[in-house]
Amino acid sequence: VQLVESGGGLVQAGGSLRLSCATPKIRNNDYGVGWFRQAPGKEREGVGCVAQAAGMPRTTYYADFARGRFTITSDIAEATVYLQMNGVKLEDTAQYYCAAGWSYDCDSGLRGLNYAAWSQETQVTVSS
Repeated sequence: VQLVESGGGLVQAGGSLRLSCATPKIRNNDYGVGWFRQAPGKEREGVGCVAQAAGMPRTTYYADFARGRFTITSDIAEATVYLQMNGVKLEDTAQYYCAAGWSYDCDSGLRGLNYAAWSQETQVTVSS
């Protein structure tokens, strides 16, 4: 499974940024795509994920820090999952990754232990 992440960059605090994760995986009837980040000196943490199981409604989960500010959407036609980041804060500065796997890989724990494929990192820097 190939993932191509894009959209990182420099953004002012309070602004918005959208990250993209292109993967043909989401054209299957069962997929899970997660977003993660790692700040310098900190462990990787889950940002959120989206799960689509066959015959089931699409489900999204968010970390507490992301809920209400970040939104994960899927565009099947574009085979891309987006992470829309609004109201960014200085503490959102980190390297961001996406990962893809099966729907059950995406859960409220956001641990991302079993995703089959990971993207390269993209840097998001929030300035004051």
